[in-house]
Amino acid sequence: MCLDTIRCDPADMAADDGEVLATALRWIDEGRKVALAVVLSTWGSAPRSQGSYMAVADDGTFAGSVSGGCVEAAVISEASEMEDGAIPVVLSFGVEDETAWHVGLPCGGNIRVAVFRPDRGLLTQVVGSQSRRVPSALVLELSSGRQALVGEDALGGSLMLDGESLKAVHGHLGQGTCAMIGDDLFVRVHEAPWTLIIAGAVHISQVLAGMARSVGFAVTVVDPRTAFASSERFPGVNLVCGDPDEVMAGLSLDRRSAVVTLTHVPRLDDAALKAALGSAAFYVGALGSSRTHAKRRQRLGDAGFSDSVMDRISGPVGLDIGARTPAEIAVSILAEIIAARRGKR
Repeated sequence: MCLDTIRCDPADMAADDGEVLATALRWIDEGRKVALAVVLSTWGSAPRSQGSYMAVADDGTFAGSVSGGCVEAAVISEASEMEDGAIPVVLSFGVEDETAWHVGLPCGGNIRVAVFRPDRGLLTQVVGSQSRRVPSALVLELSSGRQALVGEDALGGSLMLDGESLKAVHGHLGQGTCAMIGDDLFVRVHEAPWTLIIAGAVHISQVLAGMARSVGFAVTVVDPRTAFASSERFPGVNLVCGDPDEVMAGLSLDRRSAVVTLTHVPRLDDAALKAALGSAAFYVGALGSSRTHAKRRQRLGDAGFSDSVMDRISGPVGLDIGARTPAEIAVSILAEIIAARRGKR
């Protein structure tokens, strides 16, 4: 089966893993049979990282991906033949296989993928925990298909874990990592989605929001100006029409959150920056020239923020790539955010 004959869900290969799980849950609630595939391990130049998800419905529709090529076809084939209650199927692909080029491993590499039936109750809890920005760990026993969900204070599911295994799972939960425990248990940690809060529903924001969603960010745009904050200008984006100081107070800003201010209105930008600087957000950026940023620092300093705290602000925002157009500026901002997310800043 070639990829051009497979039906993709609209979220398709660009969907982040949180969206994949939410899609799988929606399909199950619609009465469809669903299988999940997860990358157990990779070596070399595998195009998708450990823990990457793909959901497959009984009609062949799928969301997410586990590779860059015909591994998806093999996964769909296995998923379509999987009976209820069947044990997981582990697929291995490597450079020695004739499918290596299609898999995306022509320079060398291997990938192992498990295909299994998800536990609806645990899946519901995972999706709910992510929406509340609470981490959890799904543990899959490859030999039986039994599953457990481990939270900071809770354990559920049909899989019973001994003390040593549970301790290992909690270790991965605390570090946000995925791993095999021994030869039979796979731990897949689910954290809050990477989130981008954009203050200002301006032209740059329109481009930035779409690009950020395509690389896995949940995006919220905040602006009190109704002419700017319209769903027609921001289709598919969480759009909140309100003052940043009020809206930001109701948002959970943590180490997986980024905040960018683009309104060009000092009162609005400053309100968003004050909320961001008082949080654990991994990135804070503000649009404006060096002169504008100096005035901004003066205002924030007068409001009680120290120089070391204000140094967290990337201003002028974005990597210096000579950007001029709204789209180019959006590219520079997103590149800087990604660099910060990957620990390159």
